[in-house]
Amino acid sequence: MRKTLKLGKLAAAVTLTTAALSGSTAFAAAKSPTLSEADFETAKTLYFQRCAGCHGVLRKGATGKSLLPEETLKKGQKRLEKIISYGTEGGMNNFDDIFSKKEISMLATYIQMEPPVPPEMSLDMMKKHTKEYVAPKDYPTKPLHGRNWKNFFVVIERDAGKAAIVDGDKHEIVAHIDTGYAVHVIKGTEKHHKDAKPKYDVGRFWYTIGRDGKVNKIDLFQEPEKMLVAETKMAYDARDIAVSGDGKYVIAGGYWPPHFVIMDAETLDPLKVVSSRGINVDGEYVNEARVAAIYTTPNESTWMVAIKELGQMWQVDYSDIANLRIEQMDTAKFLHDGFFDPTGRYFQIAANASNQMVVVDTKERKLEKIIDVASLPHPGPGANWTDKKCGPVGATTHLGKGEVSVWGNDPINHPDQAWKLCYTVETDGAGVFIRTHPDSQYVWADQLKHPEPEVQQSVQVFDKDTHKIVKTIRVTEEEGKAALHMEFNQDGTEVWVSVWNRADASNPTGEIVVYDAKTLEEKTRIKGLTTPTGKFNVYNRMNHKT
Repeated sequence: MRKTLKLGKLAAAVTLTTAALSGSTAFAAAKSPTLSEADFETAKTLYFQRCAGCHGVLRKGATGKSLLPEETLKKGQKRLEKIISYGTEGGMNNFDDIFSKKEISMLATYIQMEPPVPPEMSLDMMKKHTKEYVAPKDYPTKPLHGRNWKNFFVVIERDAGKAAIVDGDKHEIVAHIDTGYAVHVIKGTEKHHKDAKPKYDVGRFWYTIGRDGKVNKIDLFQEPEKMLVAETKMAYDARDIAVSGDGKYVIAGGYWPPHFVIMDAETLDPLKVVSSRGINVDGEYVNEARVAAIYTTPNESTWMVAIKELGQMWQVDYSDIANLRIEQMDTAKFLHDGFFDPTGRYFQIAANASNQMVVVDTKERKLEKIIDVASLPHPGPGANWTDKKCGPVGATTHLGKGEVSVWGNDPINHPDQAWKLCYTVETDGAGVFIRTHPDSQYVWADQLKHPEPEVQQSVQVFDKDTHKIVKTIRVTEEEGKAALHMEFNQDGTEVWVSVWNRADASNPTGEIVVYDAKTLEEKTRIKGLTTPTGKFNVYNRMNHKT
């Protein structure tokens, strides 16, 4: 089912930083059990930082279960503390190595109390957060640092509230840039259809979105101390961002308020706000309908916007933002993350709580197919390659099972294989990210969601032809650390893997381990990073290399 919206004037927004939550109201309204006001504020902050992404700000559930009092009171304090400490087989992380026993106790009590009601955020409030550190008229016309910026890696330092710029040629850190809390995604300008004529070099500018809704603009042509050129804030809780193909606009999506915001790409001045609240695929009104993922369509002047709780993909046409055209496509809940096929026509996104991959035809602007896969698919940036039997294929890891699902994604030349499972690969543990490169024989998958340290600290590599795992690589053996997220360098000769140093932002003992993409042997380690998570090679991302 597809619905088309036309939105005229600026829409009012609906959108959570922990400081903005109405904690005193919830504290006063809470029944038994109770917390002191100070402990309530602490627990509220911990919940926002670590729990709201899966369970929702209003605690009604999404990927994770509902944590409303009518559910949590049945389990009781001790049972809830155990679940928070050790996780569940359904895919919830253990938090005993992140939270103290006191914090776990406070959280267990907090989720038995009525959830606080967060405030909204107006366009005027966003504009007051907008800052310009370098005016566009002062942008340099060529790189000032003399480095190969196209082989830079832009790296999320999650728990430090920073992004690192790393030189892929020299394997050294160029800069640490202050960003929002727990940056979730960083995206740059990409090559798009022939009608797109960006003003600046493609791949030069990168935009971050933090879980606190803060947006930063990074200019890779600048000297390190001036790479942060602008910032704003578009929500209290947010997850994704994208740049229009013509380089004119940036769009960011809010978890709270549930809305998306279109900004001027040069200045980050907020221009338009669109609420994502609405009727879901089950015909129910959803107040907390969060914007989970946003991607720029390679062949069209549109963005793909995933409305998590609605189970809808919105194709937003940015060619005339004063009269915004939106195609609404009913798909499946709960939409999370995705990637395009090699042609750029088909968008493939996980509806992880439905155990499905959703495929949208961006040319026809309609739902193409829904593919049943294993428990809780999570492709991250995804992976495409060519299989001997099925032709072009796409793949995902899963949060709920140690398995990679591989499906055909070429309906033009391989119609019999299109949107059907080609094969699966069993891995040792549930994972979060999968990655490959057109010049590589191998596909890499992490196993971050497995509770055993030996598995969580290893990544597995399988062959595109044999479908067999050729090597399990133990990336780290240090206690409390985990391996995750792979990215190839510019020419596809190296694979970079992140090592988390769990929740210690004051001690940057995280690192990136660099492997030879052909021999799978370790080459070097780049140290001095704090919980390095996603890392994005400029050349590969601007050219859609997967």
